[in-house]
Amino acid sequence: MIIQRQNYIEKIKPFINKHIIKVLIGIRRSGKSTILKQIINSLIKDGIPQENIIWINFELSDYFEITDIKKLEDYISCQITDVEGKIYLFFDEIQVIPQWEKLINSYFAKENFDIYITGSNSKLLSSEFATYLSGRYVELNIFPFSFEEYIEYHKISEDYKSHFYKYLEDGGMPSTYDYVSDDKKLIIRDLYNSIVLKDIIQRNNIKNIDLIDRIMRFIMYNIGQPFSANKIYKRLKQDMVNLSVNTIYNYLKYFENACFIYQVKREDLQGKKILKYDEKYYLCDLGFRQSIIGNNQRDITRVIENIVYIELLRRDYDITIGKIDNLEVDFVCKKQNKPIYIQVSYLLVSEETIEREFKPLKNIPDNYPKYVITLDDVNMSHDGIEHLNIVDFLLEDKI
Repeated sequence: MIIQRQNYIEKIKPFINKHIIKVLIGIRRSGKSTILKQIINSLIKDGIPQENIIWINFELSDYFEITDIKKLEDYISCQITDVEGKIYLFFDEIQVIPQWEKLINSYFAKENFDIYITGSNSKLLSSEFATYLSGRYVELNIFPFSFEEYIEYHKISEDYKSHFYKYLEDGGMPSTYDYVSDDKKLIIRDLYNSIVLKDIIQRNNIKNIDLIDRIMRFIMYNIGQPFSANKIYKRLKQDMVNLSVNTIYNYLKYFENACFIYQVKREDLQGKKILKYDEKYYLCDLGFRQSIIGNNQRDITRVIENIVYIELLRRDYDITIGKIDNLEVDFVCKKQNKPIYIQVSYLLVSEETIEREFKPLKNIPDNYPKYVITLDDVNMSHDGIEHLNIVDFLLEDKI
């Protein structure tokens, strides 16, 4: 089943037929190709002739022979011979073509091309492309299915809370939904191995594959926990693994670049500065964690913190971890430089837990919105701090 990923389509719509390049970035198999196809279908529905639309997915065998920009240009020229009007170019996983940015720049300069590209590397725009086209592209981050999309895909209309627990384990990779139990676990592991091989090992010419696996497992076990490359170094040293802190830092960057993990920095809310130690890391999708190490429900507090973090990214927030005195605010979220503050917990089961979660927010000396998100059904809002059930947060646009 394919669902309309309306949230992303609505973000792209204002730029369709505008002289600006549309760039979709996200982890492999997160649904970028489907979104491109939905844009194409929309164009055809609006009367754009099929022959004016060129779509190339560089991961399909049909296009394996296109290995450089000259061959790509020749292919496109053949496709648009005698075609009149604007040409719509859709390039899927374009990073496999060396110097692709030069050709895109050339088409952009001709003005009668509307260009859409996808890539599975967050640094797709960090080199020559950004230099060529500064201010001439718009970037949209694509994530695996949200809980709302999960509900829509499975046609669920009731008992959302029990399905939320299932979502904790299934994750949001849409290509895995047609499988069940052990088969699904194998599919997710194969997808994980493909991402590690194509987007990390091959792209960065890594020889020590075992080390990559060790570091990734460490991150999975420690999502939402503050740590540094130095902490991983000390842990691996106990296992007689000889490597430098700088190598570990590079490997963490490779996983970030592949859109597999996200680093969140700490912010001193009193000094208004970013702190350069003990960052946190979150996974793009928890289905990988369940498949590789299991225990998502056992580690539910940090798992739902991960889910809230990714949902906040979907909603276009810039996010840091807040530090005030010796207390921590899970997420400081900003849009247009206006903050909101969020604490995440599993259940507010005691007065001590309530005090622990609400106290950091009470200590923040401003009047911007403050929230505590948990799985409780009873609303415990007080002192101007709003308490939200996580299922309501995920299914309703309250924040």
